[in-house]
Amino acid sequence: MYTKKSIQNLPISIEQAWDFLSDPKNLATITPPDLGFEIVSGAERSMYPGQIIRYIVRPLFGIKTEWVTEITHVKDKLYFVDEQRYGPYQMWHHKHFLKSIPGGVEMEDIIDYRLPFGILGKLGHSLVVKPRLDKIFEFRRKKLIEIFGQYRPDAAKDM
Repeated sequence: MYTKKSIQNLPISIEQAWDFLSDPKNLATITPPDLGFEIVSGAERSMYPGQIIRYIVRPLFGIKTEWVTEITHVKDKLYFVDEQRYGPYQMWHHKHFLKSIPGGVEMEDIIDYRLPFGILGKLGHSLVVKPRLDKIFEFRRKKLIEIFGQYRPDAAKDM
């Protein structure tokens, strides 16, 4: 089992962050183009517990893969959880937390995941999967700054 943790602060309200992040269609905006991310179904509404969202992704070598996630928990403006039901991971459990901070919002992601293929999966993790996830989250970090601006803790003191 592996864990990926990411924290990012943005100069927006918790309401703005929630409105953006709870709309499944926005996932395509913050996903690197080279993943070939396409929403197939399930993103017609803001998220709710039990929502099933189907995607097509091309995580490696352009190979098309179906990924199905379920939104299992939602606490308005605080957190939501998505879990893989079908896809490239043996297990995927992704928690998204929001917290108001002076001058903005803190977004924290915690992903617990397991890879298939035993020892080959372990080898693939360090060579391919971990670097790929790091790259995806770095793209997302930059894209959110492009959309909402750079958080500046010193600016929060002036508010």
